[in-house]
Amino acid sequence: MTLGPTFGIATAPMQVDYADVQRVWREADAVPEIAHAWLFDHLMPIWGDPDGPIFEGWTLLSALAAQTGRLRLGLLVTSNRFRPPAMLAKIATTVDVVSGGRLDFGIGVGSRPSHPLARREYAAHGLPFHDAGPATDGLAEALTVITRLWTETEPFDFDGEHVQLTGAFGNPKPIQRPHPPIMIGGRAKATLRVVARHADLWNIPGGDIEDCASRSALLDRYCAEIGRDPASIVRSIHLPVSYDEPDTTRKAIDEALGAGFRHVVLGLGSPYPDGVARWVADELVRPSV
Repeated sequence: MTLGPTFGIATAPMQVDYADVQRVWREADAVPEIAHAWLFDHLMPIWGDPDGPIFEGWTLLSALAAQTGRLRLGLLVTSNRFRPPAMLAKIATTVDVVSGGRLDFGIGVGSRPSHPLARREYAAHGLPFHDAGPATDGLAEALTVITRLWTETEPFDFDGEHVQLTGAFGNPKPIQRPHPPIMIGGRAKATLRVVARHADLWNIPGGDIEDCASRSALLDRYCAEIGRDPASIVRSIHLPVSYDEPDTTRKAIDEALGAGFRHVVLGLGSPYPDGVARWVADELVRPSV
């Protein structure tokens, strides 16, 4: 049976107040047409005032998880460069427990080197910034470690090229079994190979839908190479919302659905209009299903 598409919202916690994000998420939790909600993972603004306000994603996600009861939720997507994977596994477990088992674990390599406003946050927080090759290899190791911490019942050691652990053990485990769904974001070929091995969902930023479709076809090929059913990975796409020209957004949604993307994340720009979640459902979701 082919499942219908699901729709969610994304609220970048940047250039906004906590109360603004809180309002939108609480409203969305009461709108059945909206199935999921997302934050992002940056430590300094990547657009607008470079010195403007921005909140840490996982901390904010936990607070919002405690104030909602229905939405699936996550970060689109966690930078694997920001936190050691064993610590990240513990953070994600905590959010899954707080939410009652509603976490979708979004993760990716992290900001691309060509984005200077993103790259500066590493130097500002004393974080190393690895080139794409090592960072992608590190993502694969991190996912191996994280899933083991979520599932294994005895402590273990891990001696990888990028991750070394002694006596690693996760307790409690996430509520979801065997573990929260893993969403990997990215479009690079090396990342898509990690997606093929580890992901339950794959997300790509929208834009050129033909390029998105070609990347999805490449993922199909990588899955076939390792004997995995490509249909076992849900295709997700992030699309920006135009409040002034909703027809533009509706067209982008129709193109994405036509290209096989069944998990649609609608990025909301700030300031958020009053009743924006209901508006999304009435103006964007209902006309598209």
